[in-house]
Amino acid sequence: METIYFAGGCLWGVQAFIKTLPGVESTEAGRANGRTQSLEGDYDGYAECVKTMFDPSRVSVQQLMGYFFEIIDPYSVNKQGEDIGEKYRTGVYSESPEHLTAAKAFINERTDSARIAVEVLPLENYIASAAEHQDRLDRCPDDYCHIPTALLTKYA
Repeated sequence: METIYFAGGCLWGVQAFIKTLPGVESTEAGRANGRTQSLEGDYDGYAECVKTMFDPSRVSVQQLMGYFFEIIDPYSVNKQGEDIGEKYRTGVYSESPEHLTAAKAFINERTDSARIAVEVLPLENYIASAAEHQDRLDRCPDDYCHIPTALLTKYA
């Protein structure tokens, strides 16, 4: 099992989408790469993200990136849908240099790579979200989500 973190706006929808993907074994909503070691009400530079545990024999980082790009606006800075602010930036984070190399290669192979605003960085820190945020759209399907419903269920 390997782990990679995807930030794509509000974490509820990102988690709902990613957990349906082939090869993804589990997900956890959280926050990555903030300026502090704890989160006490303020995001302090953290990006809302989804910790993604996947089986690399079933899905590659390149394939995960392809799925991820289906649900984000890769050109937008600090905004996805109606969610605006630094915590809604897009990013891919990992402790694995190989994951970061694969994510960068995916972006660099695109014809629009110069316009892409998705950060690809080593994971500096991660904080899991409270229980109320885990799998939120399963419990509250009418909550706001910037990802179209058809995409949320595309691979389910």
